[in-house]
Amino acid sequence: MVTGANGFVAGSVLAQASGEWEVHALSRGPQPVGWDKLRWHSCDSLAEDQLAKIFRDVRPSAVIHTAAIADIDFCQANQELARAVNVEFTRILAHLCAESGARLVFCSTDTIFDGEHAPYEEEDVPWPVNFYAETKVRAERCVSDSGAAVVIARLSLVVGLPLLGAGNSFLARMIATLKAGRTVGTSAEDIRTPVDVITVGKALLELAAGAHNGIFHIAGSSRVSRLELNRMIAARFGFSQDLLVAQPANAIPGRAPRPRDVSLANDKARAQLKTPMLTLDEGLSLILKTANTRTL
Repeated sequence: MVTGANGFVAGSVLAQASGEWEVHALSRGPQPVGWDKLRWHSCDSLAEDQLAKIFRDVRPSAVIHTAAIADIDFCQANQELARAVNVEFTRILAHLCAESGARLVFCSTDTIFDGEHAPYEEEDVPWPVNFYAETKVRAERCVSDSGAAVVIARLSLVVGLPLLGAGNSFLARMIATLKAGRTVGTSAEDIRTPVDVITVGKALLELAAGAHNGIFHIAGSSRVSRLELNRMIAARFGFSQDLLVAQPANAIPGRAPRPRDVSLANDKARAQLKTPMLTLDEGLSLILKTANTRTL
């Protein structure tokens, strides 16, 4: 079972799971057109009785939990809703997994750290600087304390184009902006270890199928600023570097605080998973190859 099935990361999981798994997609919205091979379940994320019934009917062996409100500024301004979806829904889901014996792979985030002591390893103590990150820290505690068989997959900045559905891909938005000849402003102070969405989907499926437990950092093997990332994207997709503009991190008024450098160490994932953690250049090559294959 995959929650947040209309999302960007979930789309990669669903696209790559067919053939090996009986896949049940869980989402608040209706089933998209063209997704006929999936077993689709529409469910309000806050309806505990409805979710429990779906669990009884499906009896999933594993759950990949990608559903969340991930917009940092929205979470900061709508804290009760963010807490309900990101924490309370996760608590309910973890409890159902513990009751049924289902394995739970929970998607967390690199932004749970304060950004001042990178690169971060799995054992480092989270120190959130905004409410979205705080909800993810609380959710990590919920799943760890649930008694279920749990893996926490902390995802670094996920790069790519949607494999199923529209999703929320910053790369797709960036390409559309560049195609229109408009500039893209990015901070050179925001440091990440970006990972391609294809690799993320493969890694989550491997974690769901295996006997791994604890925390894994699913991150790329290149540490770059967002400005460097955008420059590499522009070069690989054939756009002019002149359209990329450096801007201060605080250039947008009213934004929630962001950590400066949340690059993740991926040594554990590289040592224990068969899914390779790619460099940024390798990841962009895989994105382009996959996009060209889907276009043909």
